Amino acid sequence: MVFLKNFIASAQEVLTAVGIENPDLDVRLLVQHVLGWSQTKLLLNLNHVLTESEVKDLNAAIERRAQREPVSRIIGRRGFWKSEFKITPQTLDPRPDSETLIESVLKFVKPAPSTILDLGTGSGCLLLSLLIEWPKASGVGVDISGEAVATAGENAQVLGLAPRAQFTATDWERFTPQNPFELIISNPPYIADSEIPGLAPEVSKYDPLRALAAGADGLDCYRSIARHYRKWLKPQGWALFEIGHTQANDVKSILAQAGMTVLHVIPDLAGSDRVIVARSP
Repeated sequence: MVFLKNFIASAQEVLTAVGIENPDLDVRLLVQHVLGWSQTKLLLNLNHVLTESEVKDLNAAIERRAQREPVSRIIGRRGFWKSEFKITPQTLDPRPDSETLIESVLKFVKPAPSTILDLGTGSGCLLLSLLIEWPKASGVGVDISGEAVATAGENAQVLGLAPRAQFTATDWERFTPQNPFELIISNPPYIADSEIPGLAPEVSKYDPLRALAAGADGLDCYRSIARHYRKWLKPQGWALFEIGHTQANDVKSILAQAGMTVLHVIPDLAGSDRVIVARSP
């Protein structure tokens, strides 16, 4: 007979032993997911006697986390901004740092744009979060992965945003819209190829490589955007991009050489450079 409280204590020890940063939280989230319980129900039922099936499923989830698979990957969704988004092995797992881009867009892009282009949309979390904030706007998300585009479409449907969100599976360099957009956003791949092996296992083993790696110096995608932005962006349109914490000067130079005006570099909550704010000529 296995009581839930005893299982939780044992699972926390397992995750602690392998260096998981927040074992208590991770175990709670996984137990809630496997049992289909709310946090309140969990707290009120710590003496619940687990069935064999529940023990098997819980052990499988804890083992996956012990192998450094993120909780969000195990449960298949991630909270971002004001919503939850389905994620899959073909989509980047959104990080809190990326919310800095949403905050920056809402602070600087005024009046609210009517059209948005999201390059490398992944789960669609950036575009869909902005469409929630701007109920009169519509947008297009482009991603080279058909699986990612399908996931973004599902998220739009769940959030009631499908009428205002379109997703296209293509290399963004081949994407030519009928009409340019008022705002471009992107969290592109920006990690140097040589740095990938040194990333946390939660990232290097479970995020799709093509959502991370961007050439020898990590700047290939910014160069691509700089070459093509004029076909996507209206004159005096806005462009906001997430960047790596050491890349601000390089990205500013790339965009300026392409004719953009870089207005701001915005830090994230940790104080690291995270977002470039620019405008087209």
